Amino acid sequence: MRSSAEYAKTVGLRDQSPIVMSGPCPPDNRAWVPAPAVRLSVWLHAVLLTALAMAPTQWPWLLGALVFNHVLLGVFGMWPRSTLLGPNLSRLPESCRRQAVVALTFDDGPDPEITPRVLDLLEQHHAKASFFCIGTHAAAYPHLVKEIIRRGHSVENHSDNHALGFALYSVAALRRNVQRCQATLSEISGTRPRFFRAPLGLRSPLLDPVVAAEPLCYVSWTRRGYDRVSRSPEKVLHRLTRGLAAGDIVLLHDTGAWRTTCGTPVVLDVLPRLLEILTTAGLRAVSLPLALPDHHMR
Repeated sequence: MRSSAEYAKTVGLRDQSPIVMSGPCPPDNRAWVPAPAVRLSVWLHAVLLTALAMAPTQWPWLLGALVFNHVLLGVFGMWPRSTLLGPNLSRLPESCRRQAVVALTFDDGPDPEITPRVLDLLEQHHAKASFFCIGTHAAAYPHLVKEIIRRGHSVENHSDNHALGFALYSVAALRRNVQRCQATLSEISGTRPRFFRAPLGLRSPLLDPVVAAEPLCYVSWTRRGYDRVSRSPEKVLHRLTRGLAAGDIVLLHDTGAWRTTCGTPVVLDVLPRLLEILTTAGLRAVSLPLALPDHHMR
C-alpha cells in the first residue's frame, strides 16, 4: 500500500488553489429573497395567466411553456451544487484556504454500528466533523447525538425522515419536516443546528424560504466519495482526494455505507486513510461551525 505522502502526490492533493465561495452563507437574520430563477418563474406564471385570459384558445402553447418552466426548475434542483434556487455553500470562504482547513461532513446518521467507530477514528487523528443527522435516527439513538457533541463535533439538520420525495413537498410540508428535525436535534443535543443539507442533495424551489426562516445555512459539498454506492475504498478515496484543496467540503456517510468484500463499511476503510492524507498535505479537518465561527445564531 502506498504511503499517505505518495498517495497525496499521485492524486494531486493541493492546498494553494484559490477558494471561491459558491453561494455564501447568508446572514442568520436575513429576510428571504427569492433567487433569480424563482423570481423569473413567478414572473412567467403571471405572464402566462395574463396571456391565457387574453387568448384562451392558445392554452396548449401556454401550458407547454408552464410545463417547461417546471421541468427547468426540477433540473436546477437536481444539480446539488447549484445556486440558481438559493444560496448554497459548496466550498468554504477564502479565509479557510489561509487556515488550511477542510470541512469534513457525514450524512444520514447516527448509526449504532458505524457512528461510534467514526467518532473514534476522528479522535485518533485529532479531527472534527459535522454530522448531518436525520431526525428520526437521532430520536432512535439520542445517546449518539450527545456523544457527537461531547467529542467536539457539530450536529446539523438533514431533514426529519430523509424522504425520497422531499424535493416534491409543498412549502408547508417542507417547513414541518425541517422544523421537526430542528426541534429533535436541539432538544437532544442542547445545541441548535446551524446548517441544512437536503436529502440526496435534491433541492426544491420552495425550500429556500423554509431554510431562511429557521435560520439555517444551506450546504452541499465540494467532493463526495459515493461511499453509499461503491464497494471499492480505493475508488472512494480517489474521488475524495483528486485535486482536494483547502476550503473544500467533503461528504461521507456514517449510515448506509456499502461494505467492502471483507464486510467492513467502506467509510471505515476510507476515513483513516483520508485523514492521514490530509495531515501529510498540511490540511486540518474541521466541522462547519469551526470553519465558520462568525456565522452565529441570533
